[in-house]
Amino acid sequence: MSSSHTSPILTRRMIRRYTSQPIPRTVLDELLEAATRAPSPHNRQPWRFAVVMGDARARLAHTMGDQLRKDLAADGVPNEAIEKDAARSAQRITGAQAGILMCLSMADMDVYPDARRNAAEHWMAGQATAAAAQNILLRATELGLGACWMCAPLFCPNEVAVALNLPDDWEPQAYIALGYPADVGKDRARKPIEAVSVWV
Repeated sequence: MSSSHTSPILTRRMIRRYTSQPIPRTVLDELLEAATRAPSPHNRQPWRFAVVMGDARARLAHTMGDQLRKDLAADGVPNEAIEKDAARSAQRITGAQAGILMCLSMADMDVYPDARRNAAEHWMAGQATAAAAQNILLRATELGLGACWMCAPLFCPNEVAVALNLPDDWEPQAYIALGYPADVGKDRARKPIEAVSVWV
């Protein structure tokens, strides 16, 4: 690529360690603005965002950690390994200066008389919310922030909603931890496009 500007698609990394430098409100606003530029079904924009800062980070970490412990204990995982996993998850949340909980709402989506199309409508809302999350990750990279996508809220959406006092129609989907990076992260290998695509 013969360009002085490298695309954030190529430089984005999962960053799990952050400095103590606070993130300005204006920067977080830029991330949210980028998120709302994602495509959505019927242009209904079903994404919702909870910006998590301060003590709310610890509440979220505690809530998700409790569910993780229950799930792993039910799987028969040794307690030492459970606590290691829970501590790692909590550190990713509380060690970041802020985070954005990605949620979806079906309030403005279409409702059908059959389960098949209603299920598709819900999937569509989820896809739009994921597209909004990717916009956040790419914009964060452009702005010099580190970010880590965490899917854990999917395993305890009701508990997360209660912990953060979210509106009733907000369904937690993912959490993006944000901060100024303390390291460069790892460049993970990608499967070749030949292995994941067909030409029809």
